[in-house]
Amino acid sequence: MKGFNFEKNLAHQQGAVESTLAVFDGLQVQRAEGTDLNYANPMYNRVEKAGNTLYHNISPFGKYAANIRERQAENGIEEKPQLKSNLIDIMMETGTGKTYTYTKTMFELNKNHGIFKFVVVVPTLSVKAGTIDFLKSASSRAHFKEQYGKTLHLHVVESKKGGKNKKMRMPAAVMSFVTAGNYQKDKIQVMVINAGMINSETMQKSFDRELFDKYNVPFDALAALRPVMIIDEPHRFGTKNKTWTNLEKIRPQFILRYGATFPEREIKVKNVLTGKTEKQAVKDYHNLIYKLTAVAAFNRNLVKGITGHITQFEAGKEALVRFVSSTGTEAGFALTENGKSATVKVGKREGMEKVHPAMTDLYIEKINKSTVVLSNGLEMKKKDSINPYSYAETLQNIMLQKAVKQHFITERELLRRAVKIKPLTLFFIDNIDEYRNDDGYLRRALEQTVKAEAEALLKTETNAFYRAYLEKTLADLSLTHAGYFSKDNSEKDEAIVKEINEILHDKQAMLDLENPRRFIFSKWTLREGWDNPNVFHICKLRSSGSDISKLQEVGRGLRLPVNEYGNRVKDEQFYLHYFVDFTESGFVDDLVREINEKSGAVSLEKEREELDAGLIKIILEKYSDRFENKKVLLKFLDREEVIDRDNTFEEGGWAYIKRTFPLIFEGVAGNKVRKATDRKKKVTVRTEKYRELKALWEKLNEKVILEYKFKEETEFEALFTEFLREKSGRFDTDDIKYTTQRIDVTDGSARIAEDADSIYNTRRTRLSMMKYSDFLKALAKILHINLKTLHASFAAAEIDLNKYLNQSTLRVIKREFDRWLMSRAFDKFSISYRKVSNEIHPTKLTDAAGKPLTEVSASDIGVLHGEGDTQPDYYFRELYYDSDLERVNMETKIEEVIVFTKIPKNSIKIPVAGGKSYSPDFAYVIKYKNGEQKLNLIVETKNADGSEDLRNEENLKIKHAEEFFGKDVSIKFKTQFGNDKMLNLIKEIVPEL
Repeated sequence: MKGFNFEKNLAHQQGAVESTLAVFDGLQVQRAEGTDLNYANPMYNRVEKAGNTLYHNISPFGKYAANIRERQAENGIEEKPQLKSNLIDIMMETGTGKTYTYTKTMFELNKNHGIFKFVVVVPTLSVKAGTIDFLKSASSRAHFKEQYGKTLHLHVVESKKGGKNKKMRMPAAVMSFVTAGNYQKDKIQVMVINAGMINSETMQKSFDRELFDKYNVPFDALAALRPVMIIDEPHRFGTKNKTWTNLEKIRPQFILRYGATFPEREIKVKNVLTGKTEKQAVKDYHNLIYKLTAVAAFNRNLVKGITGHITQFEAGKEALVRFVSSTGTEAGFALTENGKSATVKVGKREGMEKVHPAMTDLYIEKINKSTVVLSNGLEMKKKDSINPYSYAETLQNIMLQKAVKQHFITERELLRRAVKIKPLTLFFIDNIDEYRNDDGYLRRALEQTVKAEAEALLKTETNAFYRAYLEKTLADLSLTHAGYFSKDNSEKDEAIVKEINEILHDKQAMLDLENPRRFIFSKWTLREGWDNPNVFHICKLRSSGSDISKLQEVGRGLRLPVNEYGNRVKDEQFYLHYFVDFTESGFVDDLVREINEKSGAVSLEKEREELDAGLIKIILEKYSDRFENKKVLLKFLDREEVIDRDNTFEEGGWAYIKRTFPLIFEGVAGNKVRKATDRKKKVTVRTEKYRELKALWEKLNEKVILEYKFKEETEFEALFTEFLREKSGRFDTDDIKYTTQRIDVTDGSARIAEDADSIYNTRRTRLSMMKYSDFLKALAKILHINLKTLHASFAAAEIDLNKYLNQSTLRVIKREFDRWLMSRAFDKFSISYRKVSNEIHPTKLTDAAGKPLTEVSASDIGVLHGEGDTQPDYYFRELYYDSDLERVNMETKIEEVIVFTKIPKNSIKIPVAGGKSYSPDFAYVIKYKNGEQKLNLIVETKNADGSEDLRNEENLKIKHAEEFFGKDVSIKFKTQFGNDKMLNLIKEIVPEL
């Protein structure tokens, strides 16, 4: 894998970008003068004035306030804006691409508003490393360079090292960031700094005066730039702490906060039931303008679903060890087991076996009056509790074996695909030595389990690629796993350094199909700031101690995966398998509750007895157009006899709430977060209708390959040459501009001066980073074209390829040639479909004998579930769907239709020239007016308005599908866009019958 390919304009990310840009619309700009002209951002006035009078026609704070309120209204956000604040909040759930979104926002703010200096603030070194890796990666740089013609120039502030005799200088990154001018037109200046450095003495003390003889304190120099600040993980930056005080010294004109979680503050509210004033924790939002909730992320398939695996260990299932006291040198632990209680005191370096015999090889490493740190790294605060059996070796062994077995189940499915996806498994462990040492228990247990699973699979595996992959696994089991722990940062062992580099910095190497490494071990070091999209399994072989956010725990594996070509795989239901022990038996329930509560949804499962304050708040938020305040709502419910005077539900009251206020129950779909032991939801089938579908269904499931029809190689060579001549102007994507300039200091200020030879020496040099032979080999591999044909075509097209020898050109040619092939099929060359197997069954609707299944997996039909009935002519009895457009189709009765069905996901993919495929969503069987003949209709739904480009592409795919079916089945094809009604599409056809 050469790198990740980022998609442009994903709706959930584009919405966040556009919402942020909208805040800046129409703001008055105060341009810099003097020295600051070339080094500082333009200044945007949030408070508009006319003379000494504020504009009152829009709001007390002018256009800024109007922009925020308008954006909140459009995005359905009820949070009250704080118009005096320069903070702008963007809430996006973990795994949905926050870093990509704020990076794109920087490019857009530069393009539209001329802002060219940004300060990105992250909480920890691990988040900093992940951020820098993304911003510096060749894939992201090429992606944004192609769109904006610019790149980011990073200035990374690191801790200052050196002896006492060294000259007192500002940090180099601060100096380079401050002195970078806007004359570097192809660069956007970005300084990356972590909270530790923000709070360091380095940023606040006075250095030898160097910056324009004007600034000698880093904070002062940065403040003069009027930067726009971006804060990642805002919940780590409370506005009342020291870090925030120091951030304000930079005096950013705007602060954009991106996170799934935000800081909290306490407010006083009156309890409507008791009349007493109580404290309530609420999110400390400041001008929240965009909100992508956890429910939305899961239900829209923007992240993986979650399957929880709970390992039960019956012995001591109810045993608990609670940290209750400390003298600073000795800790007291309360043990509760089998209905009995006891308190045991343990000193520093003493073993925890004193508390319980199951806690072997565990001792107190550090202790103070409020905290103990155990030798496995677990930090316990007073009242924190753990189960002693969760550290038992036998329990670890069971969980490890389960996780490895599930890994191979997932791996076999994903690596046998035509386009492969390599899955990874992440283990969180307590004892590093048991993994790092050659004879460590965990290392030995993993390698033994992997060896047994791989050998068992090889006995029956028939897929050539996967057989070879398993054989490579067995050749050297040590290469199948790697670990990263905090103490590894000073590691010198070459093999360990390579492991760390792959885990932290080289995700592409980790996902390379030639690399057998797929098991990663850590000790919670890989948390915020680290992720790999292909983590499909997380196994907690240690307790996480106190209750932390379940969403944060699973966040390392929520991102949608990428395939072997670095492309994100969407429109398919993937699951993260999460393994915990019995001490977290409520993990799945807690996670579902957290997702729904965080998103403002109420559980349908739990029967409520009273209308409490929380329920009132949610109803008022979701139905603000009907009830302006609590008093109006309560009066309405009292009149309807839903509640009594104490707000207790009358008989049938809770059912009334569920029926009348469905919006408050829009929580995460039932199949998104589930237990491994849960019976998978099924949808039942009207099997009697299969005979009407049989001919069409079996044709759709024929196993074929697409063939390009060329009589000889020279014919294809001429075609590729034509493509090169037509598209050559699009290859020039990675230019670097060199200019000769100097800085003159005159009258106490600096200015840019042109050298006498500056214009003459300005030139453009294209990046050539590969040998011609290597470039041709790489291109031949990704296009599946003969090497000699490629060489001859480039020569015939008279393209000076030496100017374009880089990875970016390879991507451009691949993308453009795929599009070109699809658009030229039939006109420039012919295609055909060749059957490669006579076997059709089993399919997702039939068994091996070709008989219709009585039920199929609900997730194959839709991720959303409705309570309504489906039409009698619909193939499935229950209502599962993926969009409102699909739901309308399923509920619509059409007289001319004999039977229709949603086509199960990933069951039908008709190959199309250029590497794409045609995947229809619905199949209809329509009767002729005489009732004797039938016509088949295949429909692909697009839950969006059809642009001209999209409609043209769909028409091209339909031409391929028509070629696929030939004359075997009487069939018509249609694409249904968001504003099309199925009845109208069918009526377009029926008059022809």
